[in-house]
Parts: sequence; C-alpha cells; structure tokens
Amino acid sequence: MSAVRETASALPGAVFGWDVGGAHVKVCAVDATGAVLDVAQWACPLWQGLDHLEHTIGLVLERWPEAAQPAARHAVTMTGEMVDLFHDRAEGVREIAGTLARRLGRNVRFYANDAGWFTEAQCAAGWRSVASANWLATARWVATRVPDAVLVDIGSTTTDIVPIAGGNVAARATTDAGRLATGELVYQGVVRTPLCGVAHRIEFGDACVNVMNEWFATTADVYRVTGELEPLYDLHPSADHGPKTVAASEARLARMIGRDAHEASHEAWRRFALQWRALQLREIGANLARVVVLKPGLAKAPLVGAGCGRFLVAALARDEARSYVDFGTLAGVPGHCADWAATCAPSVAVALLASQDTEQRERLRGAA
Repeated sequence: MSAVRETASALPGAVFGWDVGGAHVKVCAVDATGAVLDVAQWACPLWQGLDHLEHTIGLVLERWPEAAQPAARHAVTMTGEMVDLFHDRAEGVREIAGTLARRLGRNVRFYANDAGWFTEAQCAAGWRSVASANWLATARWVATRVPDAVLVDIGSTTTDIVPIAGGNVAARATTDAGRLATGELVYQGVVRTPLCGVAHRIEFGDACVNVMNEWFATTADVYRVTGELEPLYDLHPSADHGPKTVAASEARLARMIGRDAHEASHEAWRRFALQWRALQLREIGANLARVVVLKPGLAKAPLVGAGCGRFLVAALARDEARSYVDFGTLAGVPGHCADWAATCAPSVAVALLASQDTEQRERLRGAA
C-alpha cells in the first residue's frame, strides 16, 4: 500500500471515493465541505481472483474504520470489469458491485455517467453505464474547474486523453472500444506496459535494432533508470520478479535487444531508457493530436495532468508550449497530499462529485 499520510484519526461525515481497477484500488476520503482528507492506493491484481479485492477492501477498512460504519457513504467507479477473470464485462460489473456492496453496506453508489448513481441492483441491467467510467468522472469534475482543457491521465497501465470544451466533456466516444478508435484511450502507462508494446525498433548506440517481443522489461524499468518513477507508485513486481533497482532495470532493458547490462555503461543505458521515453511520449503525443484536431479551440488549451505518469503530461505541455495544470493543485489539496490526489484522480473525482450531489440535495430540501 502507498498512502498520503498517516491514517486520519476521525473522518465524520466523509464520503469515500473508490476507483477499482484491474491492478490497483484507489480510495479517497472527502469531508462534508468537499475537502480532500486522505488518499491511498493498494496493488490489487484482480485478474488473479476476487479474493484480492476482498483482501484490499479489508485493508481500506483497517485504514479508515469509519468507512465500515453503516452511515458511511461510498461512491465507486471501476475499470476492473475488463480483466480476464470474468466471462464478460457485464459479469465483471456485477461481481465487483456485489463484492463492494456486501462489504460496505447499503450506502454504496456506483458512478453511471449521465444516468447518475446506481445501486448494486441497478448495475446488472445498467452495466454499460458503469463499466470503465472512471475517466469520465475525472473529466466531469475537471470541467467544473477548467472550462477549456485537455485532461491527460497517464497511469500505470493506460492513458486517457479527454477534451473539455465550454465546461463540457467533449469526448467522441464513451466505451473503451470507441475510445481506442478515437485515440482518447491509449493502452500505455508508466509502470506495467511491456516494452515490446511500445516499439518494435529502437536506437542503441549507432544502430537501429529490432526489439524482442518478450515480456523482458516494462515501462517501470525505463522510468526507474530515468529517475522519474516514484517508488511509492511502483507497486507491481518487475517482469522477472527481480529487484526494482536501477541496476536490475538496466539488465532487463538490455535483454530487450539481446544484450547484457555489462556490455555498456550506466550512461549508455540511461540514454537507451531516454529513447524508450521519447518513443512513448511520441505515441501519446500523436494521440493527443488526433483528439485535438477535431477541437481547434483546444489547440493551445492547458493540459490537466493526472496519474502517476503525469510527469509526461508536463513534458508534453512544454513541447507544445501549453500551460500545465496539475489535478492535485486543481483540487485544492495541500502539500504532498496533492501528489496522491493527482495519482488517484478518479477516486478523488467520484468522492467530490458525490459530495456535491449531497450538498445540492440538502439545499433543495432546505428550499422546499
């Protein structure tokens, strides 16, 4: 587990926002005023079985005992329904929703896009509105703060590129299949992506060489060598289950082109890592261009960075002479907590959206 700070001692009236992915569970606690109190993340290899989700829920409740109280409110979004544990996505939504509802109680609601908030029972028929909607929750909240922007959330596994225009989410597609077609979803991240999925040829020394199509190394190896991946976000085993050190990462990078680490200097392997970085940045940048070309008004709009790979978003902003806005700063979260809020942006977003909905209902009740 990685976390913002020591466990909060009391969270009265908090809304807990959950982002249940295939590889991580991220949770945020927001108070009744919409202030972010705490954020945490746990590795959760859901593809290996629902028992991993059950275990992670237990860790969340250990961290925040208040979350186990009957009056606690929980707002959930997910992408974990995609893992190959489930026969299809509908089953995945049902199983994840059922597991959370059993453990967390009656005050659990699932983010369902324009349909609002679903109960567990509604998730069965309305699973399409719930499946893989975490990016939309983040974008919807960002749109309330920055009317014209492009949200770029680069996580451990995927990149979301979401246009926001006139205070509205201007995405062309809402499903994973559709977003892969439009360029709004890029299946690359800064931790778990196998390098053979980033490029098939790469420069090393004075030559351009073929890449081995083997899971010898991941993007985490690249960003350990460049020094850009914070250890707190580096939660999954390496490709060979070896050490997550710079030296071990250099050895894994060397295997990608049929070499051993001792055949070149540390500086040479750093330059090699920077080659991989440049190729990944180019791929994300090309998809950003695909998304923006249909929204000319966003050609110079700020990039809002989220996810543990948002250092690449800042690099894209510099390359394109755009301004950069960090999600954590946008959410008004102070200090080191802002880093975790940005890394776990969808969990923060659903908590804030749910908190706002509660405030609106209370105002309407008072007006009546």
